[in-house]
Amino acid sequence: MTGMNSAINQPPRMIVHQSMWSMINYGSHNREWSLEEKFERIAEAGFDGIFGSLPEPSEEKHWRNLMEQYKFSFGLESFPSKREDLRRLLERAKDFDVQYVNAQVGNAFMTDDVVVALLEDLIEEAGLSRIPFFVETHRGRITQDLLRTAEYVEKIQNLRLTIDFSHYVLAGEMYSFHMAEPYFNQLLRRASSIHGRVTNAQQIQIDIGEEGEHPIAVPFKKWWEKGMVYWLAQAKPGEVFPFVCEIGHHYATTRSGLPSEHSTEEILSDRWKQSLVFKRIAQNIWDKIRNQ
Repeated sequence: MTGMNSAINQPPRMIVHQSMWSMINYGSHNREWSLEEKFERIAEAGFDGIFGSLPEPSEEKHWRNLMEQYKFSFGLESFPSKREDLRRLLERAKDFDVQYVNAQVGNAFMTDDVVVALLEDLIEEAGLSRIPFFVETHRGRITQDLLRTAEYVEKIQNLRLTIDFSHYVLAGEMYSFHMAEPYFNQLLRRASSIHGRVTNAQQIQIDIGEEGEHPIAVPFKKWWEKGMVYWLAQAKPGEVFPFVCEIGHHYATTRSGLPSEHSTEEILSDRWKQSLVFKRIAQNIWDKIRNQ
């Protein structure tokens, strides 16, 4: 399965989601936006929906009303370390019209046969719910190592990925990509979603400018385009490719270089404005592909 099966008569398409994690502690006039304000801003900016966790029981009714009001689609984050973790989450997810599940799986110290067995279990469990399931390339998880992740892709033919190469570029301090490109290409062939973030190999998240003009964004745009092209070549009618603008709330840096969660200094970048930049980039890439 390469994407979600909604609007089955429509051609394959990309949707752009805003990460709710990115909206934590964000606002104006020295206060965080309310949930209503966040949903309103996301809708006004033209996002198709949101990516995040299930609402707390106390917020569930309000959250559902807002989702219905803005006709948002919903991608669910998950952090399973065993099959039962995903099973419990999917039981709750049945009531929330979840369109796909993104998983940061296990931890970086799980390897080889243990990981393959776990991934096969998770893919099978997600298949029972008929919800598309994507494993994210992420530091600190089973996908932390690029070479091992490439091996997992070889061993598991139905493993689909959420691509976020910022983690590999940072962890490997990559200033040149020629040695990594064959492995990146191997993973991009399994792309079913992309998380938009750019690193400079020293900071996990940087500001790429008002128009995405920072030179380091160039290879990321190329990777995103390649992943979309590979996905589109095998996608079926009605399937959807989520691009998630995931500019982290505690990834932002300050003048001292410390992460924002450890500093009271002024943050150097506006992550909401950067989310809008990433949204435009993704849409421009998709339009380019569709018009070729």
